[in-house]
Amino acid sequence: MSYTALYRKWRPVSFEDVKGQDPIVQTLKNQITSGRIGHAYLFCGTRGTGKTSIAKIFAKAVNCESPVDGSPCGECSMCRQIASSASLNVVEIDAASNNGVENIRDIRDQVQYPPTEGRYRVYIIDEVHMLSIGAFNALLKTLEEPPSYVIFILATTEVHKIPITILSRCQRYDFKRITIDTISARLHELTQAEQIDVEERALRYVAKAADGSMRDALSLLDQCTAFHFGEKLTYDNVLEVLGAVDNSVFSSLFRAVTAGDTKGCIYTIEEMIIQGRDLTQMVNDFVWYMRNLLVVKTTDDAEDMLDMSSENIAILKEEAELTDSDTLMRFIRIFSELSGQLRYASQKRVLAEIAFIKLTKPSMEQNLDSVLQRLNMIEKRMEEIPAEFSGLAAMAAQGGEAGQIKAPETARPDVKEDPAKTVTLPKAQYEDLMLVRGEWQKISRQMGGAVRAALRDTQVEPAGDSCLCIVCNDPGNFSIVNREAVMQELKEAVEKNYGKSIDFKANLNDTGAKSTTLYVSDDDLKVIHDDIIVED
Repeated sequence: MSYTALYRKWRPVSFEDVKGQDPIVQTLKNQITSGRIGHAYLFCGTRGTGKTSIAKIFAKAVNCESPVDGSPCGECSMCRQIASSASLNVVEIDAASNNGVENIRDIRDQVQYPPTEGRYRVYIIDEVHMLSIGAFNALLKTLEEPPSYVIFILATTEVHKIPITILSRCQRYDFKRITIDTISARLHELTQAEQIDVEERALRYVAKAADGSMRDALSLLDQCTAFHFGEKLTYDNVLEVLGAVDNSVFSSLFRAVTAGDTKGCIYTIEEMIIQGRDLTQMVNDFVWYMRNLLVVKTTDDAEDMLDMSSENIAILKEEAELTDSDTLMRFIRIFSELSGQLRYASQKRVLAEIAFIKLTKPSMEQNLDSVLQRLNMIEKRMEEIPAEFSGLAAMAAQGGEAGQIKAPETARPDVKEDPAKTVTLPKAQYEDLMLVRGEWQKISRQMGGAVRAALRDTQVEPAGDSCLCIVCNDPGNFSIVNREAVMQELKEAVEKNYGKSIDFKANLNDTGAKSTTLYVSDDDLKVIHDDIIVED
């Protein structure tokens, strides 16, 4: 006999087998026992939550010869016929492939005839949102006033695509995602029945990976048991099959992020790819890991909210102290956006690496969250200043005289400079000055924030032997540039990049126009000799 997949083999056959949808099940059972059965139902919700299964159970229950507390008995002829798909009273239609007007017209013709056996004819239209506008209009009148023996059950995962005229004529039931505990308990029952040796931790991870879908959980379990057939299904085995990552990797990854270790993060990604891990799954799990960190950091009873051992919670508490809540929420936001981008991306690795660079290098982003993170980093570094320097700052704030404040004495070894090792760079010639002039914007971008902004609207002109004059068009920029520290920084940058010694000075251009003047000092003019030759 051929093998039957677990989700098909263990599909619920009665209302008692349905897990995680207790309000809906109880409502339908009450309708059957009281005889208050509607003519049109709309089952909407995410995949694998039991919409089609409950529709089939409901179809059996309304035609069952001897229902038990609203549930089908499963023993009468009608129950057996419907279970084997041999009954003409239950018609299943896939709207994805039968979405035309002619298909709905066939239904309108069929409903005119009462059932030959049983009480109701039930039409289950799956993925009803795929019907065309014309098909919806053709269904409208029949749906509003069907014969007393006809029941319509519409199932969809995208209820927003259904016209409001259809919605208003149906009893709507919203199927919620099934909890991890419920899925895990159901998987435990099935593994015992199937005699599958499996760790409880592995079942919980499968339940978590299913994302609220019982069918997905059974499919994942089927996949894992097939890969490790005849062996005990462990937590590590499940991670290997599903391409997931262990929490220890997330722990080291988070520590690398908080330490600003970009290289370590990229190396971890590369290692995960080599091991065959799925990047999308890794990102989703990392979001959950940071969510747990946020829960630990913002609540006092994390032990009751998180389903994990006390040792793991202790590790989370330790790591939660590495950053603040705002920064942690920024991390979650970036990776949540990344999770949506990875679904349709062809270069998943590149996007993941960019996300980690954003986390480790907040200066690369200009939004408010990154600025706040940079400020927090500065404050943290200020707090790490030794107490002696803090005392100096306190004395200065109290108005202490400079002569009364003594700098802390630190032992400095006598370091003798070796004259042989001193490098004297050659002075720049006119060609070198013009080269620096042409690449001035490139040089100015290497400076710090305020200096870089002040140099943005400046130009340089030769001003004598191995000297350049910085021409400023704005007085504010001139006050920033015309500092000895700035001149020294520019000189060092030129020496490093070009290997030439160039002196700098600044001048203010009041006209605002671009200067073409060569700024030469009086001393330079003294060395200029013009020999005048008079010829007869």
